[in-house]
Formats: sequence, C-alpha cells, structure tokens
Amino acid sequence: MAEPTDRLVEKFTTSFPFDQRLYPYDIAGSIAHCQMLAKQRIISQSEQKRIITALEQIRIELDEGRFRALPTDEDIHMAVERRLIEKIGAVGGKLHTARSRNDQVAVDLRLFLRAETDAIVSQLHALQRAFATGAKRNRTLAMPGYTHLQPAQPVLLAHHLLAYAQMLGRDIDRFRDLRKRIDVLPLGSGALAGTTFPIDRAFVARKLGFKHISENSMDAVGDRDFAVEFLAAGAIVGMHLSRFSEDLILWASQEFHFVDLPDAFATGSSIMPQKKNPDVAELVRGKSGRLFGNLMALLTTLKGLPLTYNRDLQEDKEPVFDSVDTLKASLQVLNAMLPKLRFNAARLATAATSGFTLATELADYLSTKGVPFRDAHAVVGAIVRHCLEHHIGLEDIPLVELRRFSSRFEADVTSWLSSVAAIERRRAIGGTASINIDRQLKGLGV
Repeated sequence: MAEPTDRLVEKFTTSFPFDQRLYPYDIAGSIAHCQMLAKQRIISQSEQKRIITALEQIRIELDEGRFRALPTDEDIHMAVERRLIEKIGAVGGKLHTARSRNDQVAVDLRLFLRAETDAIVSQLHALQRAFATGAKRNRTLAMPGYTHLQPAQPVLLAHHLLAYAQMLGRDIDRFRDLRKRIDVLPLGSGALAGTTFPIDRAFVARKLGFKHISENSMDAVGDRDFAVEFLAAGAIVGMHLSRFSEDLILWASQEFHFVDLPDAFATGSSIMPQKKNPDVAELVRGKSGRLFGNLMALLTTLKGLPLTYNRDLQEDKEPVFDSVDTLKASLQVLNAMLPKLRFNAARLATAATSGFTLATELADYLSTKGVPFRDAHAVVGAIVRHCLEHHIGLEDIPLVELRRFSSRFEADVTSWLSSVAAIERRRAIGGTASINIDRQLKGLGV
C-alpha cells in the first residue's frame, strides 16, 4: 500500500484487546504447525527448535502479564509473530509458511471452544447432580404443581426439581453433539484455496487432538457454524436457568414462602430492612438476555457474508467470549447456591391441597366408577363451585353432600382426597409418584 494505515483505522480495526485471550491456543497451533513444517523439511530442525523455544518464552510472557502489545498489533496472531521475529530475527517469519491468518484464527477459535465446551459440560453435570441431590434430600415433600401459574395438581417437590435435571441432561447432550462439529481442523486451508507446500494436515490434527480435517478450504476459513451452534446451545441453557430462577423468585416471595434463600446468596434493601432480595436468581434470569442477544448478533453478522473470509468475522469473538463467561458464571453461582436452599415443608404441604388441586382426583375417582370422564369433569366442576360458595375445601365435604352431585360416590372416596394418595397413584413412567422419583435418581446416579 502506498500510504501507512491511519492511526484511527488501526484503533478501529484491532482485535487484540479482546482476542488476546486466545493466546494459549494460538501458540499451541503455531507449535504444531512448526513441528509439521520441520517434519516435511519445509524448515530445518534447528529452525524448528529456535521457533518453538521462542514461542514457549512468549507464552510465559503472556501468562505472567509481561507481554508488551504495540498499537500496530492487529490481533493476537500478529502480536505473537511480531514478538517472535523480535526474539529470533527473520527465521521467525518462516513460521507463517503454508498458513494464513484466516485458517489460523479459525483453528484458535475451535481450540478455544472445544476446551470451553468441555468445561461447560462439566459444570452442567455438577448442576444436574445438585438438582438430583436436592430432590433426594426433599424426596417426600409435596407441593402444588402449576399450569398457567394456577394451582393444578399435587406433585412431589423432587419431581419439580428433577424436571430441571432433565433439561440439563438435554443441554449436556447438545454440547456433546456440537463438540463433534467443533472438532475439525481448518489449519492448512491457507487464505482460502489451500497451499502449494507439501504439508501434512493429519500430523497437525494429531498434535492438536482434532478428530477430523476440513474437506473444503473455502468453507473452512469462512465457517462459523460451530460458533453459532455453541451460542444456540448456550442460549437454551440460559433459558433453562432463567426458568428455574423465576420459580425460585416466586417461591422465595412472602406470598409463596416455599423456600428460604441463604443469606450469602441474597441482598438486603437499601431502605427497607425487612427485605431479602433474590438478586442472584434475578441476575441469572437477566443474563439469559445476553445469551440470546449474542446468538442473534453472530447470526446477523454471518447472514450476508459471501465466501470466504471477510473482516466481519472479527465480530465473532466478542459474542462467543461473552457467552462463555456469562454461562460459566451463572452455572458456577447456581452450583454454589442450590445445595444451600432450605424448603418450607409445612407451607408446601398446606399449599399442595390448596386451590382445589385434588379436583382431578374426584373426576378420576368417578371415572373408576364407570362415569365417562367428561361427565365426571362436569360433576366435579359443580362441586368446586359449591365449595367456593360455602368457603370449604374438597376434603371437607361429607359423603352425603357429595352424593347429592353423583350417586357414584362411596365411602372409599376419602382415600382419594389427600396429596400423598394423589401423588402415589401417578405411577406410570414419567409421573410424580415416588417410584418414578427413585427411577430418575437412579438414572442420574444419585
């Protein structure tokens, strides 16, 4: 170019301030690439030794915060290469033989996301186990289950908690599955068309632990599907964590009072001394919006890009980094908080049969006596209206009164009107009965 780059452009285009966190992967990729160049006799063994020694020294400088970046360092790749040449001279420039920053950044991001995927799967497993452990600890507590946020039927608290364990299981499966599409080596694709040098991509794949090698150089340098998939899986986790947080916020309210939040995971009001605010749950719920936004940001960046590499792809890293950090922080704090939750057994037991949650039991009872369910539904609806008018509960109606609504009611109906009985009758696989709780806990290894 005839003119030097304007300082304003340098500042606008640099990605070093955020992509420097890729340095362990950039250096690992460079070492593997250097070893391959020496193996293929593209560089000499002595040159390989000098380059790798210098790269390891640069990694230590970065580890210890002693690395000095320059305004001209466009990104972590250029910064490392510039420092390499400073340390060992022109031989450092040979490292870039048979590669481009296009395939270099692609391999760095894949290495980063592969490691972070493994870390997140580990955190998801821990949280799933925390839900399962909480379910086991509170195995006998009944509570109202809700539809439309209205009391519906009694369920075990353990069943409710294990619903989240099931969600996390699907999250784990998603991350494990997408890891296969992260685990593809793009290095060796060059800028877009491959290279004329006799490289050995299989050797580099083995060194970096990749199971697969990209088949099309144009796709390899422009592909960010794996990052989109990671953000999508992260957004779904965020949605699940947000739903649990919403439950927790409701349960901790004075109106519900199902759970007591640990003081260490709540805050007080600045002016109202009686309050304990569920800030952790609220922030986890709020951070789900960041995870959704990061997914949409990258999809929007990618949607109009022609093949192959375009500088727009620099915008892939900040959403990815933010989602990684947000997701890991949310999982970490919930993993720490969940074992410390204490549930209000008496309040849960009272609420389990409030709001006519046993109405379906009466309808099911009539069905066992030969009444078509739709007719039984209508009969019980009339009984509920009667209870509302007289300010009584279903369990308070004497048999003689029930028989006014249907002659099929008999003395054994009283055994149906308890939350324990209602729960234990739901023995079909997937139901809330304790036998199914035990099956779920066994499946989760708890």
